[in-house]
Amino acid sequence: MSRLNPALPTAVPRYGNAMASMALSFLLLVGVCTFGCWLIGTRSIDTGTDTSTYAGFFARLGQDAITTRLEPGFVAISYGLNRLGLDVTGYQAALFALMLLTVLVSTRKYFTYLASPRSYLTFLSASLMLLYVSPMFVNASINAVRQGLAALLVFVALLTFQQRKWWQFALFGAVACSLHSSSALYLLFAPALLLGVNTLRVAAAAAFLMYCSGLSMSLVQLLVPSLYHLVMEYTANPNYRSGVRIDFAVFSIFWYVLPHLAAPLVHSPYREEIKRSTSVYLVMLLPFFAIGWGYFSNRYLLPGWLAVSLILAAMLCHSRLATLRNPLLIRLGLVGSCGVFYFLVTRGIVI
Repeated sequence: MSRLNPALPTAVPRYGNAMASMALSFLLLVGVCTFGCWLIGTRSIDTGTDTSTYAGFFARLGQDAITTRLEPGFVAISYGLNRLGLDVTGYQAALFALMLLTVLVSTRKYFTYLASPRSYLTFLSASLMLLYVSPMFVNASINAVRQGLAALLVFVALLTFQQRKWWQFALFGAVACSLHSSSALYLLFAPALLLGVNTLRVAAAAAFLMYCSGLSMSLVQLLVPSLYHLVMEYTANPNYRSGVRIDFAVFSIFWYVLPHLAAPLVHSPYREEIKRSTSVYLVMLLPFFAIGWGYFSNRYLLPGWLAVSLILAAMLCHSRLATLRNPLLIRLGLVGSCGVFYFLVTRGIVI
């Protein structure tokens, strides 16, 4: 027994250091999330193209019953927030807090998917850091708010489909659809995850080429003209370019290729799981390749683009380069990302 005693004094400080590190990470995350809620909540209704629309909708909830095309889940949340007596600032902050909740849920599910022994708080910090510097996340926060709320839940739903967890797929899919109806598009393509990896790649490559060549648009116009007119007429805007967006297509495919090219830099136990999860991202691109030639076609890519931040965070936290996965460096990056987020939001910079 006496041989064990010398180890005891060192064990206690290590445990204490770990607890202090967790407490620091938790407090930092709370501070960063609070900052985000303040920034998004206090933004002017002129910031973002849709902010005034949501503010007007919320203001009318206290009046007579209104007719709206907005999804029932989002309407229910808005009614609940209205009954709490919130003003528009509180409403905007609360919606962003709910979006952060979807970040928490999606990172937790993805972290479990990876079966990682690393610190979850470090992974959450890395994910939030990458989201805060993403113009796509800003778009989800100040413009496409309903889709932003649903986006990462779509990612979770497809992850659970890939794992054959059917009830979870149905649950997360239903919640996502109740927040934004476009979520159903991604769920319809979920069976593609039953294909082999190589078969899925070939199918996605064919869809990519058909989109870039304009063939997918021509086929829909010829075979399903009602769908073609619906896509082209929905939110038509002369200030926004419609038609094939090769820049969006190439940009999106790049984020699928990158994890595979950079795989040697990731520790082998988690390398394959991260590469496997990119199949989910690839499926999330299929709706865009099918009908992403209308106005605001970037909206079809928003869920996938947000999921990229989580995939990159996983690569960062499981990197073979110790410096990149250093928790202190990630915390410093998270603090710095608040400055980038502030700049992007106040300038209204989105993709």
